[in-house]
Amino acid sequence: MNKEFRLKTKEGNFLNITAFGLEHINDLPCLILVHGFKGFKDWGFFPYAAKFFADKGYFVLTFNFSHNGIGLSKTEFEEIDKFAKNTISLEISELDHLINAYSEGYFGNHQFNEIYLIGHSRGGAVSILSSLINQKPSGYVVWASVAKLGRYTERQKEVWRKNGFIEIPNSRTKQIMRLDLSYLEDIEKNIYNSLNLEDAIKNLKKPLLIIHGEQDLTVPIAEGKQIFQWSNKEYSEMFTVPNTGHTFDVIHPFEGSNDKFDAVLDKTNSFLKKLYN
Repeated sequence: MNKEFRLKTKEGNFLNITAFGLEHINDLPCLILVHGFKGFKDWGFFPYAAKFFADKGYFVLTFNFSHNGIGLSKTEFEEIDKFAKNTISLEISELDHLINAYSEGYFGNHQFNEIYLIGHSRGGAVSILSSLINQKPSGYVVWASVAKLGRYTERQKEVWRKNGFIEIPNSRTKQIMRLDLSYLEDIEKNIYNSLNLEDAIKNLKKPLLIIHGEQDLTVPIAEGKQIFQWSNKEYSEMFTVPNTGHTFDVIHPFEGSNDKFDAVLDKTNSFLKKLYN
């Protein structure tokens, strides 16, 4: 059984959430799926993955960050003004709020089971960075995760500061989307503390599964290998998927899964089962 929720955050924003497998809410662990940059909870493989894990008995949450740009249509970037004002620190704070909401029974659970985070692309980095302020999750899975947040050249940053924004083309929608200077300033201000991904990974003393496509052109597999290199090998594992890219050959609108994404789901499921069995 699925249900929609709308959670008000401590910043006064709203997270639109879909809960899958409500009938399992007091049984197996809670999985929180975390989308990445220009991602959203109803993109491509997210509903399919959520149903996959709900069918395995998990209680699953998918959600939109408040400033990811998606409006009431659920699939269109109608809130470009909010997208422009988004920051990584805001996303970390919102994920922290969602984790706490589950642990406090917001979704109707009367007991607090283990929480596992599954983050795709930038959502992988946000998931790991959230461990610096919230220790409740018991394990982490990152799909095609970035290993660096500063992904812009000095020339791009110079233009960004001069104009007060940078333009980001969306190849799917053909929209030109903006990021305000606040996004860059957030990274530069916090890269050595709350946004220090290397330190967060090195200090993560919890199970971590890194899954990456070998032909990822958006986030090269070298970044997945970097995450694994930083990680504590006592807790971490890396799984590579051959002949596939950033979204494991899944597109939006969703047209079905494939053997590569099925391998991602099966590996994630087997990894999680070992944690709570």
